[in-house]
Amino acid sequence: MSTPSFQIATIKGDGIGVDVTEATLAVINAAQKKINGFNLVYNFIAAGAGYYKETGLDIQSGGEEAAGKADAIFLGAIGLPSIRYVDGTEISPHLRLRDRFQLYAGVRPIKAYPNSPQRLADPRASEIDMIILRESTEGLFYSAAVHNRCPVQTDEEVQDIVRITRKTTEKLHNFAFRLADKRKSRGGMGQVTCVDKANVFRSMAFFRQIFDERKSSFPNIKSTYNYVDAQALDFIRRPWEFDVLVMENMFGDILSDLAGGLVGGMGMASCGEIGDNHGLFQPAHGSAPDIMGQDKANPLAAILSGALMLDYLADKSGVQALEDAAREIEHSIYQGFKENSIRPMEFGGDMGTKAVTQEIIQRIQQK
Repeated sequence: MSTPSFQIATIKGDGIGVDVTEATLAVINAAQKKINGFNLVYNFIAAGAGYYKETGLDIQSGGEEAAGKADAIFLGAIGLPSIRYVDGTEISPHLRLRDRFQLYAGVRPIKAYPNSPQRLADPRASEIDMIILRESTEGLFYSAAVHNRCPVQTDEEVQDIVRITRKTTEKLHNFAFRLADKRKSRGGMGQVTCVDKANVFRSMAFFRQIFDERKSSFPNIKSTYNYVDAQALDFIRRPWEFDVLVMENMFGDILSDLAGGLVGGMGMASCGEIGDNHGLFQPAHGSAPDIMGQDKANPLAAILSGALMLDYLADKSGVQALEDAAREIEHSIYQGFKENSIRPMEFGGDMGTKAVTQEIIQRIQQK
């Protein structure tokens, strides 16, 4: 039988996006050689603020179409502080990709690693292992995906829309319960928390109503609730008690950064944005142009996003080797921290982008 091959639309983007993308591809290639059983073909697409400055386009002609034909999309980082659209907003073709391909499920893993910074003194902070599931196409970000979705925009007033639809929200909650079930099979809690502001906003009451409707289809998964402000507090008081948390777009944008700070910072913040037919994977951090090319960036968020991509491809295709490669990468990172052989500069360590990447590759090759 021929080895299954998968096309990966690859956007390095701006700043350290270039550095961490190259690190990720090197680690995935090492895992691919070790595991065998699949092949990845990278198709590079130019996009980002730097490309916009040079060409007036935020993504190359035909780039969105090419991304849609791929089996998955990998993105390094996009944006530069000094370059904006004419309306003053950030260069953001990736928001259009979310909207175009309806990547409604934003998966943000939050996991504590040994010997990495833990901001809470409680020893139970070492047990943090949860996923923030952020709806990524609607909510308050609905207006931002396409710039003409602003119902009122004058010199005196601007309004943005919060949009919650039944179709997307049902799919999101189903995704949350299935993800919790998958994690339960690997030793997870088997719990989904609906995070909202249902006591104030009709849109959030509707969000919770649909959650209640869908939970009955997953009786083996525990369901709980939290208002978003209380959830922010509970991330400081008891974050180790959560498993999968499902929420609206803006709430997820804020809480995922807060939760990421509990386990080291944005250098560990991996992300997958998944729809019915497409998946985009990227580190949740910015482009940090001040350290681009200086071998200072922490590549782990991007590398862990690459592992999420392999998991996604495994679920779509049924190719076990892809899941095995994802576990190989994740285990190598965990053991590297446990043995204190991964020490990123971001955490006050002595290892830059290349050294961290090489340590992971060596661990994969030695097993």
